[in-house]
Amino acid sequence: MIDSYDFGRIIIAGKRYSNDLIVFPDKVREGWWRKEGHRLHVEDLKDVLEAKPEVLVVGTGYSGLMMVPPETRKYVESEGIELIAQRTAEACKTFNRLVKSRKVVAAFHLTC
Repeated sequence: MIDSYDFGRIIIAGKRYSNDLIVFPDKVREGWWRKEGHRLHVEDLKDVLEAKPEVLVVGTGYSGLMMVPPETRKYVESEGIELIAQRTAEACKTFNRLVKSRKVVAAFHLTC
């Protein structure tokens, strides 16, 4: 569960993180880097796709500047994964709601 989020920082299960990350059901992968900082590519989600979640929640940043291109969305959905992209504060709420009943992974951009 995500305890809190604010620009540039997120607290998950009591631990503070200050870099973009991916939250899996059993671990947190810190230091998530993308091919292109504010554009999400399929190759940025390799670990996520291997985990085969039901839902991928993407936090697009504090102001929502990270873009999820249509081709990325289409590919993820073709793998049978529902993709929800929201500003990171809203995405955190969505993750906390869904994690109770579904296999969900979240990829969070913490700034911008």
